[in-house]
Amino acid sequence: MTANELRSKYIEFFKSKNHAEISGQSLIPENDPSVLFTTAGMHPLVPYLLGEKHPAGTRLTDYQKCIRTGDIDEVGDPSHLTCFEMLGNWSLGDYFKKESIAYSYEFLTSKDWLALDPRKISVTVFAGDENAPRDEEAAGYWKDNGMPADKIAYLPASDNWWAAGPTGPCGPDTEIFYWVGEGLPPEGSNKGTDSANWMEIWNNVFMQYNRVDEKTLVPLPKQNVDTGMGLERTNCILQGKTSVYLTEVFQPIINKIEDLSGYKYGDDPEKDVSVRIIADHSRASTFILGDQRGVSPSNLGAGYVLRRLIRRAVRHGMKLGIDKAFLADIAGTVIENFKNAYPELGQNADKVKKELTAEEDRFRDTLKKGEAEFQKLLPNLMKNPKKEISGKVAFRLYDTFGFPLELTQELGAENGFTVDVEGFKEAEKKHQEASKSLDAGKAKGGLAEQSEITTKYHTATHLLQQALVNILGDQVAQKGSNINNERMRFDFTFERPMTPEEIKKAEDIVNEQIAKDLPVTMEIMSLEQAKAEGARALFANKYGEDVKVYTIGPKDNWFSKEVCGGPHVEHTGLIGHFKITKEQSSSAGVRRIRAVIE
Repeated sequence: MTANELRSKYIEFFKSKNHAEISGQSLIPENDPSVLFTTAGMHPLVPYLLGEKHPAGTRLTDYQKCIRTGDIDEVGDPSHLTCFEMLGNWSLGDYFKKESIAYSYEFLTSKDWLALDPRKISVTVFAGDENAPRDEEAAGYWKDNGMPADKIAYLPASDNWWAAGPTGPCGPDTEIFYWVGEGLPPEGSNKGTDSANWMEIWNNVFMQYNRVDEKTLVPLPKQNVDTGMGLERTNCILQGKTSVYLTEVFQPIINKIEDLSGYKYGDDPEKDVSVRIIADHSRASTFILGDQRGVSPSNLGAGYVLRRLIRRAVRHGMKLGIDKAFLADIAGTVIENFKNAYPELGQNADKVKKELTAEEDRFRDTLKKGEAEFQKLLPNLMKNPKKEISGKVAFRLYDTFGFPLELTQELGAENGFTVDVEGFKEAEKKHQEASKSLDAGKAKGGLAEQSEITTKYHTATHLLQQALVNILGDQVAQKGSNINNERMRFDFTFERPMTPEEIKKAEDIVNEQIAKDLPVTMEIMSLEQAKAEGARALFANKYGEDVKVYTIGPKDNWFSKEVCGGPHVEHTGLIGHFKITKEQSSSAGVRRIRAVIE
């Protein structure tokens, strides 16, 4: 079974169980400053898991592209990925543990679906602690579906408990594993007794409680189910492969790397690591650049992660002897493979290739200077008995030659050195370069900790969007927004800086609509109807999919009408006084406004 077939079968199965297929969302989260990227299939659904009504109903299914950056340094082994796809299904106050477990087991083992060997499946459930009881209910439903007791492992909260944050929805989960060892698993083997040979493929989260504080859990009146299956891992198992890189998801990319480098994958373990790093990082970079809200390489936030991925791929390309710009060629292969599932990749193909080549050229210049400087330093470094590169030296390479800390660490490790990372950070701080750190731009909060003030800011983005269109024309389109409890940030397409007069006018228009105390209403309708009524639909949804449309102002004379997931205030008078604090460039052809509510 191919990845495309698995993706289709999953959606088909859950549609047969009365789940509505919904659109996967952007890799760049909207109005959630707590993360840089969409990290799981449930991420875009957090508002609905917290109580918002979903326009498609209470049973949902989709496939979602995800980026996780915590594993960048592990990428290169046979299993870790930065970019992956998650297959998901949700119950919003509809069914709960019994049906969720039965659906999962049927999809995995039925001859009509994946037909996996039940003897090679095991599960984990929550073991219980001082806060919540052992999840005998989930274990019981697994037994009802034929799971032997010795294939059920009871594990602690660190393994089998999900939470939206320090407070809010939470609950036990059950994880599903497949045996990847030789033959059949021995009797009594499960994830609790043998973690090496059981690979996780699916996680079903049961949102059962609301955490009021550290010691208090209250049962939720409406219980939700959130599940996620890793497409690449499951695909690997279905094909009996030992690595995701051996499946058709990655093989065309690896073939392209072989053509470009002249190296045959599998001939040299060290070079194989470089091939896998290039394959993963080029795919992730293509997905980020080709996203409907795609970011560009920069020294801040998501743009910095993108820059790091591109530059690490380039360096490993050089290790394989590729001495010219090559990532655009690989991107072409990625786009060809995935444009049917993710049409935005095909639509943005030219932009993806252009940005990759520009960043690659910039980095090759930087790298030559930095590596030459490192080699000059090496004789002195070798005299250091501690085998440690000081933070000061690492920062000088970064500040003077643009040489990233991660590459100093990699080059150092190749020569038996560690790097004083704390010392690097101190030197960076002294030179007021802290904004270049990976976590810059992230703020506490986000949708998981949605508050009254963030709801006001969200509604204000709609007023600002329409105000900008009124002043600057229809060429203005939202490119993204970022909200926390202190401020809002709004990115939009426009080729030049706004004049002081235009900025003041935008601020005045927003405040006029707030002063009018306009009603904010929501209707559910098809995307086609929404567009026919003049609603802005910034990001693509599946044809025929129902959407939420928020109208600000009277129905016959509205000020703003947008397709949006929410949340919003009930009338604009609740927002407060709106003030623009800054207007600046975000990237080529994109401007950024920062604003506060006073």
